[in-house]
Amino acid sequence: MRLPRRQHSVLPGFGLTLGFAVVYLSLVALIPMCALFLRARGLGWGGFWSTVTEPRVLAACRLSFGAAFIGASLNAVFGFVVAWTLVRYRFFGRRFIDAIIDLPFALPTAVSGIALTTIYAPNGWLGRALEPLGIKAVFTPLGVVIALTFIGLPFVVRTLQPALEDLEADVEEAAASLGASRTQTFRRVIFPAIIPSLLTGFALAFARALGEYGSVVFISGNLPGKTEIAPLLIVTQLEQYDYAGATAIAVLLLVISFAMLLVINALQRWSGRRHLRGV
Repeated sequence: MRLPRRQHSVLPGFGLTLGFAVVYLSLVALIPMCALFLRARGLGWGGFWSTVTEPRVLAACRLSFGAAFIGASLNAVFGFVVAWTLVRYRFFGRRFIDAIIDLPFALPTAVSGIALTTIYAPNGWLGRALEPLGIKAVFTPLGVVIALTFIGLPFVVRTLQPALEDLEADVEEAAASLGASRTQTFRRVIFPAIIPSLLTGFALAFARALGEYGSVVFISGNLPGKTEIAPLLIVTQLEQYDYAGATAIAVLLLVISFAMLLVINALQRWSGRRHLRGV
């Protein structure tokens, strides 16, 4: 009996590629994070706690996490609508709209911040229309949400597009033939199939928004306790040579964001297994 021929990988063996991966991740992520924790360790628990519980720090963290969560949630809803439209329909200008989705990737964040501030200013194109309604976007938390929503949209759309393209239309037609309404088809057929990708896009948009600086610094106004985000507060601490305080805030952001990403990834795996059991 002839044994099947072993397939050779294009890349080197497992041991060599694993070694390169570990070294690369260590240089890029693990070593800098360890250095951050070691630097914060010099404060001691008392110094660290007193730093991260200052009213200014808590206000900046609340704004950063709250605005990032709202922006990622908005992108999860409207990003799905955009991805669905681009995948399921063919219309004039579709390629142009598809290219615009990647604009926040290519556009420098400072340019994005200046453009958003110009548009939503009281004398701007959109700000002029919002002013009579009593809605002020520039130099308010709303402006922070707008900026974080703008830079996070591509992550959701590009994550959902492959999942929607793999979703066969025959499955929806079969559900309709069995008497399912459009709402039932979406809730029991479409949504369970795309929820892992949707959670991934949400996590990517949330993580990107949490560390955003350039596009927010112009439209927020940087008012301490009101519109000051945590990354800006870290930069302010560094400019004042308060390296210990900046390190403590950075560690706090790292721990909370890592915990939230773990929860989102756990939900993603759980939803994926549940969908497979349903299939």
